[in-house]
Amino acid sequence: MKQTYTPPVSNLTGSRSIITAGGLRCTLLTKRLLRLEFSPERQFEDRPSQVFWFRDLPTPEFELREESSRTKISTDCLECSWEGESLIEKKASLQICVKETGAVWQLDAGNPANMLGTTRTLDNSAGWVELEQGLVSRSGWAVYDDSQSLVFTRKGELVSREAGEGCRDLYFFGHGLDYQAALSDFSKVAGKVPLVPRWALGNWWSRFWAYSDEELLALMDAFQEREIPLSVCVVDMDWHITETGNDSSGWTGYTWNRELFPEPEEFLAELHRRGLKVALNLHPAEGIHSHEDSYPEICLALGRDPKAGRPIDFDVEDPAFVEAYFSLLHHPLEKQGVDFWWLDWQQGELSGIKGLDPLWWLNHNHYHDLASRKQDPLIFSRWSGLGSHRYPLGFSGDALVSWSSLAFQPYFTATAANVNYGWWSHDIGGHMGGIEDPELYTRWVQFGVFSPIFRLHSGKNRYHERRPWGYNPEVNQITSRYMRLRQQLIPYLYTMAYRSHREDIPLVRPMYHEWPREEQAYHCPDQYLFGSELLVAPYLTPRDHDTRLSRQVVWLPEGKWFDYFSGLRVPGNSYQAVYGGLGDVPLFARAGAILPLAADGRENTLETPESLDVQLFPLADGEFQLIEDDGRGAVSELPLVQSYSPQSWRVTIGPAEGERGHLPVERSIRLSFRGLEQSARVSAERSGVPVDLEARYLKEKMTLVVSGVVVEAGDQVTVELQPKKDAFQVGGDYHRITFQKLLQHFRLDSWIKEKISLQEDQLLDDPSGLEPYLQSLADTQRKALLETLTGVGRHVIKDKQGDGLTAVAWNNEERSDTEYALTIQDTFNQPHFWKSEVPRYVIIRANKKAVSIYTPEISWKRYFTVDDWVRYLRDLPPELVEKIPPGSIRLILTDHSPEEEAWVFLGGKESGERENQNRQVNIRVAEQDFLSVVNQETSMDELQRDGKIQISGDLQWIQELALLFSIPSLGSFCPETLSVQMRSKTGGCYAFV
Repeated sequence: MKQTYTPPVSNLTGSRSIITAGGLRCTLLTKRLLRLEFSPERQFEDRPSQVFWFRDLPTPEFELREESSRTKISTDCLECSWEGESLIEKKASLQICVKETGAVWQLDAGNPANMLGTTRTLDNSAGWVELEQGLVSRSGWAVYDDSQSLVFTRKGELVSREAGEGCRDLYFFGHGLDYQAALSDFSKVAGKVPLVPRWALGNWWSRFWAYSDEELLALMDAFQEREIPLSVCVVDMDWHITETGNDSSGWTGYTWNRELFPEPEEFLAELHRRGLKVALNLHPAEGIHSHEDSYPEICLALGRDPKAGRPIDFDVEDPAFVEAYFSLLHHPLEKQGVDFWWLDWQQGELSGIKGLDPLWWLNHNHYHDLASRKQDPLIFSRWSGLGSHRYPLGFSGDALVSWSSLAFQPYFTATAANVNYGWWSHDIGGHMGGIEDPELYTRWVQFGVFSPIFRLHSGKNRYHERRPWGYNPEVNQITSRYMRLRQQLIPYLYTMAYRSHREDIPLVRPMYHEWPREEQAYHCPDQYLFGSELLVAPYLTPRDHDTRLSRQVVWLPEGKWFDYFSGLRVPGNSYQAVYGGLGDVPLFARAGAILPLAADGRENTLETPESLDVQLFPLADGEFQLIEDDGRGAVSELPLVQSYSPQSWRVTIGPAEGERGHLPVERSIRLSFRGLEQSARVSAERSGVPVDLEARYLKEKMTLVVSGVVVEAGDQVTVELQPKKDAFQVGGDYHRITFQKLLQHFRLDSWIKEKISLQEDQLLDDPSGLEPYLQSLADTQRKALLETLTGVGRHVIKDKQGDGLTAVAWNNEERSDTEYALTIQDTFNQPHFWKSEVPRYVIIRANKKAVSIYTPEISWKRYFTVDDWVRYLRDLPPELVEKIPPGSIRLILTDHSPEEEAWVFLGGKESGERENQNRQVNIRVAEQDFLSVVNQETSMDELQRDGKIQISGDLQWIQELALLFSIPSLGSFCPETLSVQMRSKTGGCYAFV
């Protein structure tokens, strides 16, 4: 099948990179990435596949040696070894050791520590969906099986491999805990993330609604009149004819609905005059019917009779159809003014070519068709599998309107970084169903602003509202403000888009990408890194009735952090319960952070801004390279560098490097020095000449604003602050101000508020003084005050993959007057108790496989044991018990010395007469392998295939006993039983957190 773009085909690595051993070909792509091909006929695949295009990489340093009967290949990071000369007969002997973690991989081993990737769509979901495996894992390795993907011929055709039986094509990523290296190596073999256009990073409007041209233009003007900027207008499917008068359902269409859009070219031109890019929605599955304007021309191109009026099927494997599809359907509409397409494919994963997903074909060809004719290609479509990072942007699908939908999306977005898929766009506000709620809408908008692509959208229902002014004045004011902030963020976001393109670092990343050795980083799914400077933890639940605030728990890694909006310093290496009103978002900046913003977020412009507002945070040095371009290849980088000490805070701007023709002749730059508790002396130089600047201290924002910095592209400007006293005082008193904020918002008798407020200093010093008021406080109010005053708290998180709960307790200041208690009831109704002083943190995780407890000192995990399995047999239903005769199961643990036999009758060991010899099962296996089946980490079939287990006896009886290897859920292990209590000076408990 002919493609519009053919990836390179000269991509076989040099001979030094390839080691063969009979039916195995091992290719060293990098020191951490191996390709393992198995072919009994020794016919290996050299052509690029759908996923992996570039294999002609430099040979990494490695050592090849023979030790005893094993062949070993060693790089700095991996050791791959096997026995004998042919791996077809001895596949089980193949293993790879990851030197950093010590993990050993064997063929087809399960990987429960995989951190997952993403999935095709959130269609019809109200939260959790199952995610595919990713390229990073806490075990230090991940494997991708590319055996079924199609390959490219030298003529650009996409064809099946025609591989023989038993052929495998695996890619082994052995990157230890260097997750970023895994993404970088992946891009070497699968291609870079393209640079997304600058205009895609602003605010988008989209709605499934039958707008007329006048209605849609009036709506765009309403945004502009309210100074809410938009950069993209998506016109959903009603742009084309939907009442077709033939067999078409109306979902597929390429002909303008002239009743709604009588002059489409003028309509598109009007959108462009308003500074908007335009996308049209596309559902191509039903092909081309006779009502289409282009139908006669396409019939002639395909040798059909237009008078017959028969539909032309969407035919993915017909090169002539492909040619007509683009040249006669899409290119004419693009000439009219369509900038890109929303490929809303929902019709399955099968095509006439075995193994070809039509969605992959659409994404690949549409993107490269635009790329062949435009400087800024973009498509908008669903994920079509690994390698989809080459076809931005991602449409996550039609999620239901619900808090649970919103709560899943930050995790879903961040986890996609594990397959380098960094440009998801969600239906902000939710697509369909559910209860429209002003608070939910506001929180969704706030998350959307701090997501890769911000796009308001909803389904075709008159009761769905996505206009900021469609709810109430408070929601309008808040959401409009955040949409203006999104416009201001474009300089920062576009630099991050370059970083993703050049360095393979997605905009949104999970915390463990940067802190892979910190246990806490793996248990905070509601927060993520937003570019190089920021950490976001959006509010995902409604405000509490009694505190009248939302609550989010944030883990801040080691280092110094600042609340972005207040400038308050927040301790690192800590958990923080962050409380906020409807207008708040937990957003944190690193010490030394530099954040370049457009000075004005009200203008509906896509151009390089003439004015910048650079946000600067103290207590560390920092550097930021602001990348800008003309959209046609000319690129500049503006260095922004700060050095900080308690006596001097110096910032240097420029000169711009690279091409400068697209930069403003003069640019005004405002510097906002954040976190300062008082004003400071200001001095400045422009290209070595002293200049006077205006300085204004904003006490309520703890910010010194320095304005009047006017620079040309070749200038270098230095601005220095010096404290008016001995040293800068920065960061304020975070806990005191939070305490005041809580009291201000509480639904609480004002006399009690006043009494508590008058004891503020004493309570900050000794929280036990709160004891007389505890009976007057609601549970959530007491919890909020104690978390703030003591730095002690607890939080329960539902697993984002629907597989259990995680409870976290923390003690940031390591107070000695705290303890935690946990009661867990297991599947067998056996209670387990823990009680201890609260360490700096304790993480308790329970799912159907295990219970884990982590503290700074210990890592403890409880799996099912053989004794548990025996106990489980005792508790089987009576109707099954009657079918199992005594002595019918013989378990031999081969790794015990001497080999240990257990005659099992419903879990009882029988040493007497062996009964029912004709209905007996013998299981011979190592204990850990047996438990890997019991704990659902691998399957019995996998163990048998690898020769790790031998089962003999009555075959029919063996099948009936298969149930015995399905252990019930550990769901009765419930971390919600975790409690944290404060002890009074007399040793008694005075409060629960």
